Amino acid sequence: MSWRGWEGCYRVANAAMEAIVVPAIGRVMDLHRAGEDEGTFWQNRSLDGRLPSSFGPWLNYGGDKCWPAPQSDWPRRQIHDWPPAAAFDASSYDAVASDSSLTITSPVDPHWGIQAVRVFEPDAVLPILRARTIYKKVRGESVRVAIWTITQLQEPELIAMRVPEESNFEAGYVRLLEAEPTGLRRDGRLLSFRRHLREFVKIGSDASSLVWVGSRSVVKIEAEAATGDYPDGGCRTEVYTNPGQLAYVELETLGPLTALESGATVEHTTSYKVLPRAHADPQEEAMSALGA
Repeated sequence: MSWRGWEGCYRVANAAMEAIVVPAIGRVMDLHRAGEDEGTFWQNRSLDGRLPSSFGPWLNYGGDKCWPAPQSDWPRRQIHDWPPAAAFDASSYDAVASDSSLTITSPVDPHWGIQAVRVFEPDAVLPILRARTIYKKVRGESVRVAIWTITQLQEPELIAMRVPEESNFEAGYVRLLEAEPTGLRRDGRLLSFRRHLREFVKIGSDASSLVWVGSRSVVKIEAEAATGDYPDGGCRTEVYTNPGQLAYVELETLGPLTALESGATVEHTTSYKVLPRAHADPQEEAMSALGA
């Protein structure tokens, strides 16, 4: 299908939810409940139909994508600390559809020697999209890397996570940037906050579930459990909130760090569940979604 100026797009859906995947820019650009026109993902509408280029400025399309982690390794692996590696974030992906799933595949990144493959599959009944991300080490020396998924969502009423009973972090989270989240609140194992309007904020946690509470819908993002060392001091999930007029937040999941030799692969599965709001109070909504 054509979608907002891009050709070769795909609708991945069941009776309860719908997602729009745009291989031309290598990401999922929309997720919403069936019958709803308003999506939950943030989209930079000024870039509608524009194709990526590894030679131009970084284009912040929005949606859901994958990068190699940790970011602290970027200068050593790809010479520059920004923007992200072009094959992951500034390339068109190939796409193959089946009756039950859609697979998109990136080019091989020249710096990491890795090809990203993402398989999107809707649940048979539930309003859930599952994304299996695979990194294939195609060439070059061994590299220690983790899969990192980044989902940009619209301005929330609340963001929440359910921290483990025995968290590796004293407060249940760690600040990855200097500023503290706005409205930070801890109710038992439920940690919640809002987008900071003036400061760049990023926190990490060993929680495996994140919840975005919007005005009409709720998105729950869950990362599969796996053993091993995680990036950024043991973070399984991270949340970034963007200040100013670009009112979006990023809910991110990470897999464990893996030493990839040529010919090896690593996988990480994330699920996205989109539900209608059931409670007027966003804190109560988050507790209900997370079972906290």
